[in-house]
Amino acid sequence: MEVEILARIQFAFTIAFHYIYPPLSIGLGLIMVIMEGMYIRTRNKEYETLARFWTKIFALTFGLGVATGIVMEFEFGTNWATYSRFVGDVFGSALAAEGIFAFALESGFLGVLIFGWNRVKPWVHMVSTVGVFLGSMFSAVWIVVANSWQQTPTGYHIVGEGLNARAEITDFWEMVFNPSSVDRIIHVWQGAFLAGAFLVLSVHAYYLIRGRYVEISTKAFKIALGVATVFSLTQLVSGHRSAVVVAEHQPAKLAAMEGHFDASAPADMYVFGWVDKEKQKVIGLRIPRGLSFLLHYDFEAPVTGLNAFPLEDRPGQVNAVFQFYHIMVAIGMFLIALTLFASFQWWRGRLFTYRWLLWIFVFSVLLPQIANQAGWFAAEMGRQPWVVYGLLRTSDALSKSVTANQVLFSLILFTLIYTLLLALFLYLLNKKIKHGPYDEAKEDGRPLQEEIADAVIGKS
Repeated sequence: MEVEILARIQFAFTIAFHYIYPPLSIGLGLIMVIMEGMYIRTRNKEYETLARFWTKIFALTFGLGVATGIVMEFEFGTNWATYSRFVGDVFGSALAAEGIFAFALESGFLGVLIFGWNRVKPWVHMVSTVGVFLGSMFSAVWIVVANSWQQTPTGYHIVGEGLNARAEITDFWEMVFNPSSVDRIIHVWQGAFLAGAFLVLSVHAYYLIRGRYVEISTKAFKIALGVATVFSLTQLVSGHRSAVVVAEHQPAKLAAMEGHFDASAPADMYVFGWVDKEKQKVIGLRIPRGLSFLLHYDFEAPVTGLNAFPLEDRPGQVNAVFQFYHIMVAIGMFLIALTLFASFQWWRGRLFTYRWLLWIFVFSVLLPQIANQAGWFAAEMGRQPWVVYGLLRTSDALSKSVTANQVLFSLILFTLIYTLLLALFLYLLNKKIKHGPYDEAKEDGRPLQEEIADAVIGKS
């Protein structure tokens, strides 16, 4: 297998595995802020218990997110040296900003968040929780800014020629607010909020089904459902905005997402389908000229198709881009339907009477993760053959000295290590979930100390 393909597979694998954890950290951060805020407002100890419980799980996701993210920075140097040289000035600025504005804030308050219970006043601990949450959000900002610049580069000029060419920033804020960054940041945040909310929904739905920690789980479920409902709906809006930006600045990507080949013609929108690249057609369920209407509010408006671009400038895996994009959209629509139905049952006072609905929430924890991964794959594969859109091709971004055997060996090693890390994460997560929200708790949720006291009093 070629070095380029192996290097792309390796980076896709490592970033996909890493991307399991930061969205959970961001989403759980929001849930923790709400739970702790409810405790400070009501002084109900159950909210404090929930905040403590989810802080432990947050710490687990945060630790694995940091550990798995470091690897990617080394891959830039080993496998993608030309790319690193080309984008060094841009990425250096963005990653430095992350360290100053995000990671310092997040890590500075993390110790108080985890170890500050019963050591600082509640409002001080609340400030630390907000600080960690904002730090995780700011961290996502600078990573997405760097990636968005690759999609829609602005605020730069090119210095040097050939292998020594590199992009230098001429306007930092123009680089930060490139055409796609704001919409993509919002979309990523919302996906992260959904990932965290559905983890909370899954765990507490499981408790409710088993009849464990019923009162406290009811409170947690309602908080997470409110978050999930709001952001599943707003995700639809930000997704549409992102698609409009893609249509304007990366028309070949959008054409691949919908399997649209005609150079300039009204475009259909597909619910699902299969792209036959050789015959240049899509077999599936479509809304005639739906894409034209969504982009221009006109069913007759032409949309730029793949045939408007030279073959070497089109995404190579059109069907893969199409499938990943439609998986993301399908999951997003399902989550909207699920959360709206559950919210309606909450309004009717019948939210927890449907056992089958709780089981759906138990397994729905996977859906935001799958949608987040599918969305990133669609975005990155749709950008091909460019690693920096219109400026640097993926085939030219490789390190010139790395061999296929070296990349393959490291890929196998990463696969083994990441498999062990995933197993460890699932084991520790399962252990914390089985233990429950209460320290030394029995299955009915009462602290063991209370049961011992009741037994002693009863005997006396």
